Amino acid sequence: MREFNVSDMTIRRDLESLAQRGLLAKVHGGATTLAPGSTDEPGFAAKSMRQQAEKEAIARRAAELVSPGTAIAMSAGTTTWTLAHQLLDVPALTVVTNSVPVAEVFYHNGRADQTVVLTGGIRTPSDALVGPFAETAIRSLNLDQLFLGVHGINERSGFTTPNLMEAETDRALVAAARRLVVLADHTKWETVGISTIARLDEADALVTDDGLPDDAQQILGGLVGDLLVAPAGATPDTDTDVDAGQASR
Repeated sequence: MREFNVSDMTIRRDLESLAQRGLLAKVHGGATTLAPGSTDEPGFAAKSMRQQAEKEAIARRAAELVSPGTAIAMSAGTTTWTLAHQLLDVPALTVVTNSVPVAEVFYHNGRADQTVVLTGGIRTPSDALVGPFAETAIRSLNLDQLFLGVHGINERSGFTTPNLMEAETDRALVAAARRLVVLADHTKWETVGISTIARLDEADALVTDDGLPDDAQQILGGLVGDLLVAPAGATPDTDTDVDAGQASR
């Protein structure tokens, strides 16, 4: 209190306000941070600041999977948004997305021969468009690949999200694509959202970073089609991705 030159009453009042807003939990003698729950969903801006080096490495590796003239889907998320920047020069690419930020990347910087389809729907805290309008648009499409960002990965729960409506829309994207590529940094391991999007063995590929523990790599390598591990922080000139678990389903 002396350090911040404030009174006991001011501290108690501020803690009470933060607790009411769900930003911390009051305990005997003070307060503590809240552990993220299965429905915890940070906003896009907050998530975009996390694991930036890992997301860049994942995006570079995932971009190698995209061929000119193909039709791909990109779900909402900061990792798929990072991937979008890597795809701006791919010729004749058709991109279907329910992500407002992903669509804006292509609209503002992409090529004239690229086609971007933005689904309608209800906007979530992660800037995803979800719900019946989005799902109806997606179900009429046939796509070559889906690049799916996820909130969590768990051996039992699979790929998950904290938003129930977003899970339904993501499942529609999975059904519309011939190939499912999941993008997820190592912090997503053993995080569980309330709703499952897909089982681990439904992923044709999982692109992650080398912060993923060895035991997790072994588990995932035996379940997903291809586990592609990109060195975090590597530059495009020195990127030496490690391909683990090359068992094709």
